[in-house]
Amino acid sequence: MKITRQLVTFQTLVRKEMSRVIRIWVQTIVPPIITMSLYFIIFGNLIGRRIGQMDGFDYMQYIAPGLIMMSVIQNSYGNVVSSFFGAKFQKHLEEMLVSPMPTYAIILGYVAGGVLRGLIVGTIVTMIALFFTELHIANIFITISMVLLTATVFALAGLINAIFARKFDDVTIIPAFVLAPLTYLGGIFYSITLLPEFAQKVSLFNPILYMVNAFRYGMLGISDIDIRAAYGITLLFIVALFSTSMILINRGIGIRE
Repeated sequence: MKITRQLVTFQTLVRKEMSRVIRIWVQTIVPPIITMSLYFIIFGNLIGRRIGQMDGFDYMQYIAPGLIMMSVIQNSYGNVVSSFFGAKFQKHLEEMLVSPMPTYAIILGYVAGGVLRGLIVGTIVTMIALFFTELHIANIFITISMVLLTATVFALAGLINAIFARKFDDVTIIPAFVLAPLTYLGGIFYSITLLPEFAQKVSLFNPILYMVNAFRYGMLGISDIDIRAAYGITLLFIVALFSTSMILINRGIGIRE
């Protein structure tokens, strides 16, 4: 009975999150598709012609996995941070917290919603990429597992952002001043081997670099980093962020204050 109740809790939250994404699809799906299309046109097509090849692939083909992962990261994060903060702002999050719903089920429900939105947008961006270049999956397991793990990481990160956010401006600070720089410096548009040695070492502290390169390895078979390290770092972030979310919600930090 307890397991059934928890499963119903999870399914209800996921259904609510997905209905929200579909209901406001003009805000949740269309903008990232337009943005990614512009990236393909400007960086891949126009600038890519001058760059030529990178690591043995056409520049358009090289950046395609990075742009797909970029869309997954941004939308997984954005869905959870906006939805969870909205629940706080409208005060119906408190109703869930005083109900028999376990904390982990609430977290997993919101995270699953973020992951699904990230996958939806990522799939559409992949189809758009096929209009510009050819994509061949070198390792389907690495491709699928890394996109799922990465979406989970940033869905959890969005949840923590929402927990600490006290006003709508707080929801945009982290994406603008932390997430965006890390994403653009995460090897999406270039190989870190082009950087000076010092910059290469600094880049290794950027977790997005590992996720983008692992995903690129799954699609193209090339990577600037060790794939084992990418999985280790990604899984470590999931455990750390999930544990932090559990502690924060159970203590009521940012919620009952």
